[in-house]
Amino acid sequence: MATCSTTQSQRTFVAIDIAKQHHEVLIECTDGSRQRWRMANTRHDYDQLRQRLEAVETPVLIGFEATGVYHRSLGHFLHQCGFELRLLSSLAMARTRDALYNSWDKNDPKDAQVLLHLLKTGVSQHYHDPLVHAINDLQELAQTHFQISQRKVRVQHSIMTHYLPLYFP
Repeated sequence: MATCSTTQSQRTFVAIDIAKQHHEVLIECTDGSRQRWRMANTRHDYDQLRQRLEAVETPVLIGFEATGVYHRSLGHFLHQCGFELRLLSSLAMARTRDALYNSWDKNDPKDAQVLLHLLKTGVSQHYHDPLVHAINDLQELAQTHFQISQRKVRVQHSIMTHYLPLYFP
């Protein structure tokens, strides 16, 4: 088994709940203290986040849930700054929230706590920035192919279930 130079207790964990306009940020330092704040989805707030994280002396591990396309700009920015990023599954988030709080009720501060829990327990994947790894175009092509295929099937089903019985009973 490979040994890691940094143990879990020597890391600062950052959980970010991504949204369209504002992100909830929850930081847990090595001493267990937590800081929470809300940041706008703007370059100015990205720079403030970078300054706060660079002021931390221990290695920083950042985790977030992929939310539409809203995570891409922040993920790209933090990756360019040299931070270690992790992607957390939406399904794991929902199941863990149900298990921890015995409720399906969700809100942004609660989601940030669930993200932090998943990040600390290691239930995450490495984040591969589509722009850096040059897979952005491939993702767009795959999405376009999926949409065209879905529309083709809808037209076929419409012909089979509506138009053929209408003209050939």
